[in-house]
Amino acid sequence: MRYLASFVLILFFGQFINAQTYEVGLMVGGSNYIGDVGSTYYISPNDFAIGAIGKWNRSKRHAFRASFLYAELNADDAKGDERRQARGLSFNNSVKELSVGLEFNFWDWYLYDSQPQFTPYLYTGITGFNYGAQAVDINNQISAYSDKWNFAIPMVVGVKKTIGRHWVLGAEIGARYTFTDNLDGSDPDSAFGNGFGNLDNNDWYVFTGITLSFTWGRIPCYCAF
Repeated sequence: MRYLASFVLILFFGQFINAQTYEVGLMVGGSNYIGDVGSTYYISPNDFAIGAIGKWNRSKRHAFRASFLYAELNADDAKGDERRQARGLSFNNSVKELSVGLEFNFWDWYLYDSQPQFTPYLYTGITGFNYGAQAVDINNQISAYSDKWNFAIPMVVGVKKTIGRHWVLGAEIGARYTFTDNLDGSDPDSAFGNGFGNLDNNDWYVFTGITLSFTWGRIPCYCAF
């Protein structure tokens, strides 16, 4: 009886898994930071970002999504306004993020149709990221003094289109509102230096790029949720 129950469970969950549609792929593009150093443009990719993405298309209108992204961040006051140019600070940093959340399709996204599929989409969720905590040193240079983890809220808008039966090409712009003001050294721990800039606004970083994913799976049952 125990073996029969085990066999039934394996068969049930195996069918459930095989009955879903999945996507796995890559993200590549540019990144930029928004904060107290350098340019004040919101979307201005000036460094490199790459990552991996996976989706579980739970219905025609929504998918559960997880991703990993590595992004280089840098900024230079020489590219900012006159006040920032006179200050003359610059920094380099990087983030390694893990993100999970929900992707919403504006139009039906049905990968089993023989017709090409296209839709705009939105994504949000929760992001955890690792970064270098920064501070201004005695030489008026910004450098990292510690690795830290923090959280961010991703706000992503994009479009995607099928290429043949098994490939999906997308393009997206995604801002991350972080829960730290120290990607740039403006708000370090007190033992490592003094703050500068607007300490009431947290930092942001932005990914602008493309995604390419491979999709597979049988037609899912949408009845559960």
